[in-house]
Amino acid sequence: MVSSDQRRRQLAREKFERQQQRREQARKKAKQRNAIIAAALAVVLAAGGAAYAGVTLGGGDKNDSASSEASPSATPSPSESSKPEPAMSIDKKAKYSFALATNEGDITIAMDAAKTPRTVNSFKSLADKGYFNGTKCHRLTTQGIFVLQCGDPKGDGTGGPGYTIPDENLTALGKAGADGTVTYPAGTVAMANTGQPNTGGSQFFLVYKDSKLPPTYTPFGTMDAKSLKAVEAVGKAGVAGGASDGAPKKAVTIEKATVPKV
Repeated sequence: MVSSDQRRRQLAREKFERQQQRREQARKKAKQRNAIIAAALAVVLAAGGAAYAGVTLGGGDKNDSASSEASPSATPSPSESSKPEPAMSIDKKAKYSFALATNEGDITIAMDAAKTPRTVNSFKSLADKGYFNGTKCHRLTTQGIFVLQCGDPKGDGTGGPGYTIPDENLTALGKAGADGTVTYPAGTVAMANTGQPNTGGSQFFLVYKDSKLPPTYTPFGTMDAKSLKAVEAVGKAGVAGGASDGAPKKAVTIEKATVPKV
């Protein structure tokens, strides 16, 4: 027969175990939430030729890392930030393809000019000039969010075309949840920015696995199934040096980019 003293000790032990379980669950939730936030902030996608603080999904500097530590921001020089946006020359009612011939296979991205006319117009203007040819996809993220970042002529996250374009189509992926994010589905291609509105340049990211991000990055295209597999293979190979955010171990070079009307 259990004495009252033993029963009290048993109840106390059970209460302690329940507290420990709740604390462990809270720690796991916090860790998961922080991992998503850190990854989202770490993929600072550069725009407009400037280097920005390394903790936003926008303009990143060469010191960005998976650690998400803040790095000093920099101001773009006048020669890299005073160019005008290309004059509108596309058919806004048409559909276009952003075709990338890379050393890891062809990547074809369907673009709808009716939804993102200024983004499509800018990419066509740049591609027609050979802007993307010979550039590297300089950043891969494999934790929290899952993206391959490309479009920087400098190859270090600080390059851009010298002008910025406005955000477009930001409601396409639905309303943000309680955590302030929406799901960017695998296959989505979206614009990089500096973390501030209307600061897109030439950098963009390819989502190879569903990723939760704030709805502040213009989703302007969708990869076909074959292209998604090619990017998935890059993601599976991981980041050079074994980190979760940095240069892809399987280096990707855009050999030629074109934007034909389809």
